Amino acid sequence: MWNKLFLVVIFLSARYIPSLHLPFFVSDFIIKQLIDHLQMAMELPISFSVTRGEPRLVAPAKPTPRELKELSDIDDQEGLRFQVPIVFFYGNSSLMDGKDPAKVIREALAKALVYYYPFAGRLVEGSNRKLLVDCTGEGVLFVEADADTTLEYLGDAIQPPCPCFEELLYDVPGSGGILGCPLLLFQVTRLRCGGFVLALRLNHTMSDSFGLLQFLNAVSEIAQGAEVPSVLPVWQREFLNARNPPCITCRHYEFEEVHNTKGTLGVMDDDNTVHRSFFFGPKEIRSLKMRIPQALGPYTTYEALAACVWRCRTVAFGVDPNEFVRFSSAMSMRGKRGLQLPSGYYGNAFAYPAAVAKVGELCKNPLGYAVELVKKGKAEMSEEYIKSLAALMVIKGRPLYTRTGFFIISDNTRVGFQDVDFGWGKPLYGGLAKASSLISFFLRFRNSKGEEGIVVPIRLPLPVMERFEQEVKRMVAEEAVEVP
Repeated sequence: MWNKLFLVVIFLSARYIPSLHLPFFVSDFIIKQLIDHLQMAMELPISFSVTRGEPRLVAPAKPTPRELKELSDIDDQEGLRFQVPIVFFYGNSSLMDGKDPAKVIREALAKALVYYYPFAGRLVEGSNRKLLVDCTGEGVLFVEADADTTLEYLGDAIQPPCPCFEELLYDVPGSGGILGCPLLLFQVTRLRCGGFVLALRLNHTMSDSFGLLQFLNAVSEIAQGAEVPSVLPVWQREFLNARNPPCITCRHYEFEEVHNTKGTLGVMDDDNTVHRSFFFGPKEIRSLKMRIPQALGPYTTYEALAACVWRCRTVAFGVDPNEFVRFSSAMSMRGKRGLQLPSGYYGNAFAYPAAVAKVGELCKNPLGYAVELVKKGKAEMSEEYIKSLAALMVIKGRPLYTRTGFFIISDNTRVGFQDVDFGWGKPLYGGLAKASSLISFFLRFRNSKGEEGIVVPIRLPLPVMERFEQEVKRMVAEEAVEVP
């Protein structure tokens, strides 16, 4: 780093201290580039200020039914009773000159809520912790803001963990609860460059990524002149309720109690972790796949990368080799054989069947071993598994998944957040804003070098993060291939 700083200082001196008589000329353009490199070399944190207006409620543009609507037995499990942050970064567009993105999105949101009116209501809890939406029509929270920054300044930092995210999505006091609070919070922040940021927060019990995308597509279509969304919403949450009487017919490792016999399977919370992202481009993916024997048979890029992240994470924690760890892929039910969800369904339609591994076997075996375990967990997904999971929720009081020795990855690369267009074109980044200590996700991202790849945000304690980073570097090093 110090070598870079020395060169930058010499170049800047040549431009601004003529008495040095150095034999070259530095243009203003080069000076700007050098200052950018200086900032990167010093690893200066990105910072900017935001001026916000008062939060307001956006209600449906027309009267909507006042009724109680039950969530499904998949929706209201404890593991989904949290708020999900999403963020989109949009560049300037000459086609939208003179138009205010906050006004455009706010007005389209009010019209879309006429069709998706449960989002304008509030959750209440019934017997056996059953959640229902009281369709009050009160509306969703909306904040307008301006930031003294540009997309150029932010650069690749728009990927998770997004800098100063708390400025881009104001946590309105009293709005973050699960019961009796707005189900959506939006903030549109205009940037000095003419672009803007749309950040939002969703009560996860209402929708999964695909359901939220369906709603955002409705807002974007109306923002661009449509009178009616191209996909009309379907509630029908009873489709994913337990049978009557409920009956657990499958084994659900992700909800089994884990005994931390060696004391090395610590349970983390977000406050004691650091948050970083790792970019896997074509070269890194190719290196991983070179480690997997052809005899394993077909596998996906997701399976290879998920196996790598899980294995590296386990190694980094230094868990006792005789302990057992669990890994889950969040598996969508949409489009799966035997699970004919109606078109327009926007509830939670996924499960996360777990694979179980002995730590010593996972860490000492080649990457192909972990790939097989990831595939095995995914193969558990079926209509029967979903009905059994819904029954487990009813019988056991909608419990939280196990937190000890557990890790979940959600593949969002094909959800479609990167295509949401309110008239300003597709976002430079669109998707989840941050990971949690037990849940990470995959998202498509094009970095500043123009490389298309997958970004993986992850939260770990600092010492574990440093070991994880070294383990990932070892896994993607082309010269260290294990399999011919």
